[in-house]
Amino acid sequence: MNSVLLDTSFLIRLLNSNEPLHLSALEWFRYFLINNVIMKTSAICLAEYCVKGKLDEIPFRNIQVISFDIRHAGIAGAFEKYIFMERKITPDLLKPRPIILNDAKIFAQAEFDPEIEFFLTSDSRCRIMYDHIRKHQKISFELIDIHQSVQEFKGEIPFSSEEE
Repeated sequence: MNSVLLDTSFLIRLLNSNEPLHLSALEWFRYFLINNVIMKTSAICLAEYCVKGKLDEIPFRNIQVISFDIRHAGIAGAFEKYIFMERKITPDLLKPRPIILNDAKIFAQAEFDPEIEFFLTSDSRCRIMYDHIRKHQKISFELIDIHQSVQEFKGEIPFSSEEE
């Protein structure tokens, strides 16, 4: 694993110890640090995070920030088109989901950056949009939901010392 793009939902779980997935987010963060995986996030994610959080809470020493620019716009437009096509087929599938366009823009940034191999989120509805886009076009990155542990992702079976 070379590089991962961190979603807003991951940052929220990582930085709030009261979140149910906080320990999973910490586990993933530690895994990336130990394995020298480059962590990136979008300026769009930071804007979403700042709805309830503050920029000075983000561990910028460990996370690079990608700005959304014209290079991402064409990809984002195509992704949004595919999502809206799917919405016409199944109108209730993505409701209520006001931030669909932001997700498509963030996906476009991951698609554009050849270093990014994975997109890390805790938002299970992101998977729906990701899968709909993949129906229409190949995507160069994989989506990881932090409901899955690092061990599960790597295909490892965790053993406790009590079972030995």
